[in-house]
Amino acid sequence: MPQHVLRVLLCYVYRMKTTNKVHKAWAMYDWANSTYNLVIGTAIFPIFYSAVTRTADDGAEGDNVLFFGRIFKNTEVLSYALAFGMFMVCILAPTIAGLADYLGKKKQFMRWSCYLGSAACISLFFFDVHHLELSMVSIVLASTGFWCSYALYNSFLPDIARPEEQDKLSAKGYSLGYIGSVLLLVINLVMIMVLKIPAKWCFVTVGIWWAGFAQYTFRHLPEHPTGKVFSRGVLGKGFKELNGVWKQLTHNNQLKRYLVSFFVFSMGVQTIMQMASLFGTKEIQRVDEAGNVVMGLADGQLIGAVLLVQIIAIPGAMVFSFCSKAFGNLNTLKIALVVWAIICIVAYSFVQTPMDFYVAAGLIGFIMGGTQSLARSTYSKLLPETQDTASFFSFYDVTEKVGLIIGLLSFGFIEGTFGSMRTSILALITFFVIGFLLLLRVPKTPLMHSQHK
Repeated sequence: MPQHVLRVLLCYVYRMKTTNKVHKAWAMYDWANSTYNLVIGTAIFPIFYSAVTRTADDGAEGDNVLFFGRIFKNTEVLSYALAFGMFMVCILAPTIAGLADYLGKKKQFMRWSCYLGSAACISLFFFDVHHLELSMVSIVLASTGFWCSYALYNSFLPDIARPEEQDKLSAKGYSLGYIGSVLLLVINLVMIMVLKIPAKWCFVTVGIWWAGFAQYTFRHLPEHPTGKVFSRGVLGKGFKELNGVWKQLTHNNQLKRYLVSFFVFSMGVQTIMQMASLFGTKEIQRVDEAGNVVMGLADGQLIGAVLLVQIIAIPGAMVFSFCSKAFGNLNTLKIALVVWAIICIVAYSFVQTPMDFYVAAGLIGFIMGGTQSLARSTYSKLLPETQDTASFFSFYDVTEKVGLIIGLLSFGFIEGTFGSMRTSILALITFFVIGFLLLLRVPKTPLMHSQHK
């Protein structure tokens, strides 16, 4: 074999090995940080929070809590705290993204955000319902660290993968995230149910898991410093970058209209993900050991439903990746929004018993994995040629978080007004219907840099 041919082959093999290692490192961050979403956002903490706020002797009764001198529903307070965390992300993410692009240090800022979030998770060990205002700071900081790091993490996707690889790689990331989070949840259940360790120690394990496994990501993801130095004027660069992104959007109808649709349907998707487990603790009827009909799933039943969601989300992400090749990204997302709207109707009208809740949870898990994965890779494919991927994904992240703020505030307000989470769930159908109609307006031209229909 000629020497120059051998050299080319060796370079190709080396490049493929390097690329695979980078892809694996990127996907591993989902493995690391998805434990926050599952253990803190969905499973252990909501049960812990519901239990301690119902039993608190602070002048409130039942599921009411005293917060800044006023009486609120406990779930209402949590929805407001999460919404405030999203507001903080909307303020900080553009600044961080602008700095990351300007200095060429996306990985460094991602690392700092990761450590903020993981430290805040560990601080939930000290959660005290008698100091609820201070305790909610940990929730806000954990949410802020998670979403800021996630925006930077997402921005690496167009940097490290070709357009035709992005659906599959995005699905791989979400799948690893579901597997890793389920594994830690099982460990936490053993800690609580077998070893009788207090639930607050689970929050410590989340912080350690998150920061620990993220080290593999931080070691292998590429960093390309620009050589520029930090200055005070750079702090406003993030919002200038967002303004620049917006100007580019005005000349790209496909991306602009997709983002408007994404903004609306994210209000529904993210709110359901945040509040579904609390729905199970308050709106489901079950028969207890004494034969009495009581409201709210038992802890074991709720954990079982959460595990079901995570497990089914794995094939959901893969199936949606396959469907995007067959039908195109946009058409597949339209199908997903129809299913989400059906879920809202079913949850309001028919989900009454634990078995009903399991069926709904399975459907949510399947459609959740696919929607999240495909929404991210679709946006990545629609991006113009740019070096400022962090700023573009900051715009994506801010769009999603503003939508989530509106969704959470709407959910909390409707529950506080009508006294039922069912009414709040039904109201979410509006977001999916409008999002679907807006998705119809996205120009039916091929996705940029894509072979999809």
